[in-house]
Amino acid sequence: MKNRVILLFTSLLCVAGLNVSSAQEIKAVQLYTQDELINMINKNEHLTRVVTDRCQLVQDIEAHAEVLREPAYQFLWGDMLAWGVCVDAEPERGIGFIRDASEQGLPAALEQLGRYYAKGTLVQTDKKRAVIYLREASALGNLKAQMQLAQLFLDGHGSPYDYEDTYHWLYNAVTDDKKTHSDIAGYLSELEKLMHPKAVRNARRPADS
Repeated sequence: MKNRVILLFTSLLCVAGLNVSSAQEIKAVQLYTQDELINMINKNEHLTRVVTDRCQLVQDIEAHAEVLREPAYQFLWGDMLAWGVCVDAEPERGIGFIRDASEQGLPAALEQLGRYYAKGTLVQTDKKRAVIYLREASALGNLKAQMQLAQLFLDGHGSPYDYEDTYHWLYNAVTDDKKTHSDIAGYLSELEKLMHPKAVRNARRPADS
């Protein structure tokens, strides 16, 4: 009986266009921890990782997003649906899951929604909504959001009352990337032109004050 089962399995592999040796190379993939997944998301490596893992975790990812409602998995599942990675593309559902993650305070989700509304990616362009999402992400320490928020202010969007906070966040930002460091310096210089000198002095306070 055991030999018949092995023979049947081998036959099914052949029908699927695989051979036994290639099947043996496919190993079970360990589900990502929340910290691992957040780290991948912050490095924008999450979708690449899912593909690299041969889309083996689709059902697990879906369960963690839809049943357990874990924000990092909601974001991952939303991105997969939005762009059709390992699943059929369903942009509307995808944005919904990313929004769910943002409502749980995931900075990457807030930043991505802000960026999408600023650029009109998958959604209609809405600069006011973009500022709201980016400001929330910025307050949670997301540097990409802080820089995009500064750009929106320089482009004439948002409220002057928010300039001081944005300057404060960027002034205290830490990065070892030379381009990012240069871009931040440029944003600070341009924001200073829009701010009262007293506001600039206040914004240069230490990060923990």
